[in-house]
Amino acid sequence: MGCGGFTCYKNALCALNVVYMLVGLLLIGVAAWGKGFGIVSSIHIIGGVIAIGVFLLLIAIVGLIGAVSHHQVMLFIYMVVLILVFIFQLVVSCSCLAMNTSQQVHLLNVTWSRMSNDTRMELEKSLNCCGLLNTTESRTQFNMDYSLCRSECLLQDQKCLTCGDKMLKHADEALKILGGVGLFFSFTEILGVWLAFRYRNQKDPRANPSAFL
Repeated sequence: MGCGGFTCYKNALCALNVVYMLVGLLLIGVAAWGKGFGIVSSIHIIGGVIAIGVFLLLIAIVGLIGAVSHHQVMLFIYMVVLILVFIFQLVVSCSCLAMNTSQQVHLLNVTWSRMSNDTRMELEKSLNCCGLLNTTESRTQFNMDYSLCRSECLLQDQKCLTCGDKMLKHADEALKILGGVGLFFSFTEILGVWLAFRYRNQKDPRANPSAFL
């Protein structure tokens, strides 16, 4: 059968959904890696990327089942949800790439100020750092945090880096990776919608030739 036939669209759609499943797992993995380095809830975009990864993984499974069974309802749901995921993923990916250092610092300051002392101390031990940022604006808070710090670097009489510096370093790396991967693969979702639309209007050669599928 030619490239524009039933089997071709079916195989192409199946292959594309397998790729979507891998991309979803990749987005979840990279976002989790970023959170593990102390970004945590200080950058809520990371949570949005994880949500996109989960939704993309689920919709890929729906699309894969719909493609294999040529299920009209599942393919329609697949197209609608994929368009919504594309819009959301495009917005979040652009936000990741556009976020500058000052915006990251602002988010870190807001989240740090809402943490309890115990939470801050646990984070400092985990990252082996003391205080958030040693700046003029936050010098009083930094001195107070430093006095409560119980990180290994301080106990060994070493110079401790601030937690903000460590977070910002890994935040920048994570945001660039997430934004780039998300932006690149968001455009392939338009291809998925087009393939699903064309595939839905194909007749299954194994079915009754007089039946419109």
